[in-house]
Amino acid sequence: MTLTAAIAEHHFTLTHLDVIGSTNDEAMAHLRKSGAGDHWVVADEQSGGKGRLGRQWISPKGNLYASLALRDPCPMASGYQLGFVAALAIYDVLIALGVGPHHLSLKWPNDVLLDGAKLSGILVEGGTLPNGNFGAVIGCGINVGFHPEDTPYPATDLAASGVIASVSEVFAALAAAFRASLDQFDHGAGFGLLRERWITLARGIGGPVTVRQSDGVLEGIFRGLDAQGKLLLERDGTVTPVIAGDVFY
Repeated sequence: MTLTAAIAEHHFTLTHLDVIGSTNDEAMAHLRKSGAGDHWVVADEQSGGKGRLGRQWISPKGNLYASLALRDPCPMASGYQLGFVAALAIYDVLIALGVGPHHLSLKWPNDVLLDGAKLSGILVEGGTLPNGNFGAVIGCGINVGFHPEDTPYPATDLAASGVIASVSEVFAALAAAFRASLDQFDHGAGFGLLRERWITLARGIGGPVTVRQSDGVLEGIFRGLDAQGKLLLERDGTVTPVIAGDVFY
């Protein structure tokens, strides 16, 4: 069975490219041109991969670079919740590949950790389409065969952890897991259930964290998530919701 046929079982379409600047940019261009969602863009390599907070995502051949284009997946104001949809889908992929759950944890807002090191990153972008619909793109980078060195947060990959799988196998599993996660999300109505599950898998709740933002650094105790998915940070006895930033334990 071809990869296109495999993901068609889960009601997705696919564009597979050898090299692209950014799968997220290509997925958004697809949405703006056709207006059709539930479409994956996968590339063997990216020349201009994007990480969170404007960072570059190093993207040579050997890892999975995939972006899912969605039309009206939820209200625009809740678009950042799609990062939790993706993180839980990737967690389920790793379980299906045989990774023991005791090796896995989730880092707010949307990283997946293997033995405490970053295995996967997620970038959610969105905007209003020409027809007025909300278009969202969920970019997923999964370290399959290698990982970058000298990163702000320690990184790892599946092969280094003894999990042997091809990029195609990982992507086929990801498409299946995404369909299940999106169905549970139910355009935002089911976020409460995803939030509860995410909390049970999260690393660091109840302990000290540093949250690095573009305009400064916050330090405090990680007290969980509010109802919308914002990080609850306790500082000097006051709990404040934080919507964006990089968490360090």
